[in-house]
Amino acid sequence: VRTLTGHSSYVFAVAFSPDSQYIASGSGDRTLRLWSASDGTQVRTLSGHSNYVPAVAFSPDSKYIASGSDDGTLRLWSA
Repeated sequence: VRTLTGHSSYVFAVAFSPDSQYIASGSGDRTLRLWSASDGTQVRTLSGHSNYVPAVAFSPDSKYIASGSDDGTLRLWSA
């Protein structure tokens, strides 16, 4: 069991990439974080939303992450 730490607020959404390499998390700190599924290290922080991020999904090929925020926007990121 691993505990992934880094967000400064509640985590609202979590998704595993279809290729099982990454985990994405969306939080009340208005960020999306990308983690290595194999060892739990944080790969990067994706910033840009102006409100919390309750929706996260990977594309079927694991190349992109879509995030939906309470700021009314949907963002598409390269994984």
